[in-house]
Amino acid sequence: MVSFTCKVSVTTGKMAFAGTNDNVYITLIGTDDTSDTFNLHNWGQNLVRGTTNVYYFSCKKHLGDIVLIRLEKSPHLLGDDWFCSMVTVEFEEKTYNFPCYRWLKGKESLELREGKAKKPQEDQLDILQKHRKSELESRRTLIQWAATEENIPKHVHYERPEDLPSELQLSYTKETELNFSIFKALADLGLGGITCNRDSWESMKIYEKFFNHYKTTNISEKVQKYWKEDSFFGYQYLNGTNPILIKQCKQIPPNFPVTNDMVHEFLEKSSSLQEELEKGSIYLVDYELLDGIETNIIDNKKQYLPAPLCLLYLDNEENLMPIAIQLEQKAGPENPIFLPSDSVCWLLAKTYVRSADFNYFELVTHLLRTHLLAEVFCVATLRQLPSVHPVFKVLIPHMRYTLHINILARNTLVSKGGVLDEVSSCGGKGISEVIQRGLTSLTYSALCLPDDIAARGVGGIPNYHYRDDGLKLWAAINRFVEGILKHYYPADKDVLEDTELQAWIEDIFTNGFLGREQSGIPETFLTVHELTNFLTVVIFTCSVQHSAVNSGQFDYCSWMPNAPPTMTRPPPTTKQDLIFSELIHSIADKNSTLKTLAVTRMVSYSYLDKVKLGDYPEKQFTEKRPQDLILKFRSELEKIEDEINARNTSIEIKYTYMLPSVVENSVAV
Repeated sequence: MVSFTCKVSVTTGKMAFAGTNDNVYITLIGTDDTSDTFNLHNWGQNLVRGTTNVYYFSCKKHLGDIVLIRLEKSPHLLGDDWFCSMVTVEFEEKTYNFPCYRWLKGKESLELREGKAKKPQEDQLDILQKHRKSELESRRTLIQWAATEENIPKHVHYERPEDLPSELQLSYTKETELNFSIFKALADLGLGGITCNRDSWESMKIYEKFFNHYKTTNISEKVQKYWKEDSFFGYQYLNGTNPILIKQCKQIPPNFPVTNDMVHEFLEKSSSLQEELEKGSIYLVDYELLDGIETNIIDNKKQYLPAPLCLLYLDNEENLMPIAIQLEQKAGPENPIFLPSDSVCWLLAKTYVRSADFNYFELVTHLLRTHLLAEVFCVATLRQLPSVHPVFKVLIPHMRYTLHINILARNTLVSKGGVLDEVSSCGGKGISEVIQRGLTSLTYSALCLPDDIAARGVGGIPNYHYRDDGLKLWAAINRFVEGILKHYYPADKDVLEDTELQAWIEDIFTNGFLGREQSGIPETFLTVHELTNFLTVVIFTCSVQHSAVNSGQFDYCSWMPNAPPTMTRPPPTTKQDLIFSELIHSIADKNSTLKTLAVTRMVSYSYLDKVKLGDYPEKQFTEKRPQDLILKFRSELEKIEDEINARNTSIEIKYTYMLPSVVENSVAV
C-alpha cells in the first residue's frame, strides 16, 4: 500500500502560560480525502511556550490539496490551556500554512483554514463555504452588540473583561503591567492618602510644591513654566491633547460680537480685524457642543462647565495668539468678551476655556473618536469577517486588546462612581449627553485627516506638528492599504460582489453610527477606492489618532491649572478686578486633581507588551505579496521616524506622539 510522509510543524505562542501538557491531536482535511487523526507527541517536552515542534506522520491516503486542519485538545490530569500560533503542513512537495493565534481551552476542537486570503466569492468548495459560515456563526454567538445608552455607539455585550474569549483579553504580561501601573502612578505622584481630600488648594504655591514633588516629564515642566503665556495657550490647539478643534474663521459668529475696537491693539499695526479675516490669519475654537450640559455635583457642590468661544490670531512671528474669549454661547451683558488686556480676568477666562477643553477632549476627541469607534470596528470585524478574509487579516492586528481596555474604561472611568464621574464637571448625566452630541455632530470627513485639515482651513498654519506628522502617516497607511487591496480586489466588481464586506460596513453604519445618513459614513462599498479610504480611516483611528490624543495626557494635564477637570465656581459675569487667588479657588479641588493625575499618568506609560505601528508579529498573511508590502510599509515608517526626529532637534517642545515607534498598533491602553 502506498503511503505519504507528512511533516507537521506546530508553533506555540510566546506569551506567558502558552504551552500545554495536554494531549493535542491533528487531522488533515484535503480536497480528496481526510487523514487519520495523529497525536502531537514526541519524546521530551512538547508544545512549550515560544517553540516550534516538528512531527512526521505516515498518511495512507491521497488527500489532494490540504484545505483545513482540525486541532483537538484533551485535558491530561488537571489540564491547562494552549495558545497555538501557527501550524505548517508539508505534504507531497507542497507547503500549507494555517495561522491560528488562538487559545484552546479544556476539551476543545478547532478547524483552521489554509492561510491564503480568500474572498467569499472565491470559495468554490462546499466544505470551505460551510467553514466560513460556521466560523461566523460561532463568532456571532461569542461577540454580540449591546447598548447601555441611547444615541451612543453600541459596544460588545460583555460586562467583565475576564468573560471575553481568551485571545481578546490582555496577556498576562500586559494585565500585570496595567495593574502595576496603577500603584506606580500613585507612588510616582506621592499621593498616599490624600486622594480623598475634598479641600480646595489653599494657594498656587502649595500646588507648585506638590507638583515639584512628584515625577514630572520634560514637557509637563514646560507646561508649568509657560501655561500663563498666550502663545502657549494657542500652541496647545495645534500640538496638545486636542489638536482637532481649531478652524479658520472667515466671519465672526453673530453670537460672538467681537469688534475691531476691541482687538485692534493685539493685531499688527495698521491692520484691522476685517483685514486679518480676509487674509486668513484669524482662527476660532467653538465649544458649542458643551452648551447647556447638565453639570456634576461633587461633594454636594455644584460644578461648572462653560461653552466658550475663543478667537485666535496668527501673528507675523508665527505665534497663534488668543485675542478674545467669551465663556458662554449667548452674547449679552452678563457674558463679557475677555481680552488680553484684562489682567487676571484674562488668565481666569483662559483657565475656564482649558477646563472646557479637558472635558471635550476626554469624552469626544479621545473616548468617542478613538476608543468607542475602535470598538465598533472591532466588533463588526469579528462578527462579519472570517479569519481567511483579506480585510480581516489587514485589520485584526489593529484591534489587539481594544475590547478588554474599553470594558475596563466603561467600568472604572465613565460609569457611575467612575473616575470621570467623580472628578469632571460633566460627570453624571453630562458624560452621556456630551458623547451623544459628539456622535450626532461626527462626520466621515472629520475622520479622514486630509479632508478634515482642508475643511477646517488649517493647512497653512506653521508649526502644526500634529497635522504634518499625521498627514505623512495617513499617506503611508493609505499606500499600504491600497497595495493590499489591489492584490485582492483588482476591480470594483470584486468589492461589489463581496457579501461579507458589504455586511461588515452595514454593521458599522447601523450599530456604530446608528444609521445616521447625515454622518456620511458609507452604507455600502461601490469601489476599491472607497474601501481603501475607509480602511485607512480604521487603521489611522485605532493607531495614529489614538496615540496623538492619548500619549500627551500627563504632559499637558498634570499641571492642573492648565487643564482643570472641573471648575468649582461659575464663570465670571463681569470684568471686575480680581486677585490671583480667585483662580486657585475656582479650579478643581485636591481630590479631583489627584485622581486625574493618577489616571493620566497610568494611560501615558509606555508598556513593555506593546506592538508598534508597522509591526505584525502574527503572520496573518502567508502570501509573498502582502508580506512584501508590510516590509515596504515598515520602511516608510522608519523614514518618517527619522524626519520627525530631525524636526524635533530644532524645537524646544518636542512633538513625539506620532513617532511610529511611539504609536501603538491598536487602542491598547
